[in-house]
Amino acid sequence: MKETEEALLRRAIELAREAREEHGNPPFGSLLANADGNVLAEDRNTSLTDNDITAHPELKLARWAAQNLTPEVAAATTMFTSTQPCGMCTGAIERSGLGRVVYALSAEQFLTLRPPVTWGYETEGPALFDEARVPVEGYYK
Repeated sequence: MKETEEALLRRAIELAREAREEHGNPPFGSLLANADGNVLAEDRNTSLTDNDITAHPELKLARWAAQNLTPEVAAATTMFTSTQPCGMCTGAIERSGLGRVVYALSAEQFLTLRPPVTWGYETEGPALFDEARVPVEGYYK
């Protein structure tokens, strides 16, 4: 990793610190840089202060990129983030067309730093394939 990239990753970690210490939110921070290393946008987790479970910085930056950057510019960007993006954010990053993600803390490492969480729902499926495929078939051509 280049020295300039390390500085950008350290800024993402600083944004995570700010989210926690200055705003009382979960400790996650991210920024989006262009190919020259210039910061285009940065954000921190605001899920508690915004009362919005989706207010992860990675999701907010992916949404910003999709709304404000051409596909060519988005593909040349790098997201620097304090922690490996969750599944929700990963989906948004993929759909926004960002070119690269660099994270400081892996999901596996993160899980060693927090108590185990048990999610209170069950999933079931797939079901009704023949019916469910009708609105989807042919859309992605």
